[in-house]
Amino acid sequence: MGLLDNLKARLEPAKGKVSDLAQQHGDKIDRGLDKMARTVDERTKGKYSDRIQTGTGKAKGAMDRLAHKDDKGTEGGGDAPGGTPGGTPPAGPPPAS
Repeated sequence: MGLLDNLKARLEPAKGKVSDLAQQHGDKIDRGLDKMARTVDERTKGKYSDRIQTGTGKAKGAMDRLAHKDDKGTEGGGDAPGGTPGGTPPAGPPPAS
């Protein structure tokens, strides 16, 4: 397991830098994901719309978690009661009833 520990140690500085970039450019990343999703949906003629929407929501959620990684640690290590970190709405479509 020494190889994995070595790899983690080398990637740690990059992780912080990526987090900073995600915080600075989150709006641009979201717009890019939306544009990509529209393009793929158009090219597939709507055949995979639900999957594209799900994937885009998951990508945005992952980006938000990465951008707000440090915020969670200072707020007591968790989400706000009944919501998501920072009060932002959850990414993706609402759950089916």
